Amino acid sequence: MIRPQPVGPGVRGVEAFPARTPTLPPATHTNSYALGGGEVLLVEPATPYEDERREWLAWARGFASQGRSLVAIAVTHHHADHVGGARFFAAELGLPVWGHAEAAPRLPGVPLARRLADGEVVRLGGPEPTALRVLHTPGHAPDHLCFLDEAQGALVCGDMVAGEGTILIDPREGDMAEYLAQLDRLAGLGARVALPAHGGPIGAPEALFRRYIAHRLGRERLVIAALEAASEGGAGGTSIDALLPVVYADTAPLVWPLARLSLEAHLIKLEREGRVVRSDDRWRRAAGTGA
Repeated sequence: MIRPQPVGPGVRGVEAFPARTPTLPPATHTNSYALGGGEVLLVEPATPYEDERREWLAWARGFASQGRSLVAIAVTHHHADHVGGARFFAAELGLPVWGHAEAAPRLPGVPLARRLADGEVVRLGGPEPTALRVLHTPGHAPDHLCFLDEAQGALVCGDMVAGEGTILIDPREGDMAEYLAQLDRLAGLGARVALPAHGGPIGAPEALFRRYIAHRLGRERLVIAALEAASEGGAGGTSIDALLPVVYADTAPLVWPLARLSLEAHLIKLEREGRVVRSDDRWRRAAGTGA
């Protein structure tokens, strides 16, 4: 692997550094990004591994020889494969950590020097100043942030989409309806390239955002169909474990434990919309609801 890596033609002042992390397969690495041609914001202090940290530090310190200066480290969200080096890198580089206010209680031992809010603009000085618009995009995680370089159309999108693998919506902290709404929001930005935490740069990202939405809504239709089929049998609803092999028949059983979480997130969304009903641990289609 060659590091650091360019992120695409016509995108200036942005570098990617993929570092090995304990992330969900098939991904093995999390991308960190350096944003800004003069002052530099480092995004995703991801790796917890000593050998990877040494290379990451050498990369970060190397900007000084280019006449560029580090101003802060930003986190897109609190998941371990994104913040595994946050405390270490902040101390080694003497940099503050920035993130959304919702990240603060989820990052013990990592104080947030700046709490970034939706719509805020981070301005980085230099020969060609950079303006990064902060986008709060909950759904995958309540503190999730994206960063949009509006001048270049480059969107650092964390775990909203992936260049490899998929995105887990865990109902313990995620929200399927919010996630879909935020994908729709990102699709309307007109970004030229999306820079995900996992996998390579994504050109023409609007199409991918729309595919993610269509895929999730397609899965939702399978949930509804499975509940309707179960109700025809006269049972008083059905369990998540019974729905799982039906709704995720196209998915290897090896990943069903993760799929089960997404299935629950779909059911909670449908319940809030009044389209399904839960009784204890059993689910059924709400009476009188259409498709």
